[in-house]
Amino acid sequence: MLSLSELLLKEGDNVSSFKELKSCIQKTAVETGELHFQVDIEPPAFDDRPSDWHDQLNLAFESAR
Repeated sequence: MLSLSELLLKEGDNVSSFKELKSCIQKTAVETGELHFQVDIEPPAFDDRPSDWHDQLNLAFESAR
């Protein structure tokens, strides 16, 4: 299972926007072949973070599979 907290611990220094976070989720999902994604923490309050951020992160993961 890919969790947002683990992803941010590993890649957080390389992510500076919500758009980059979605790309990072997609890239990691493809590379690891994970079947499940857990949004266990709230992502950083990037300037471009939308109000439906939870749904968009899940969609980013699902679209990578």
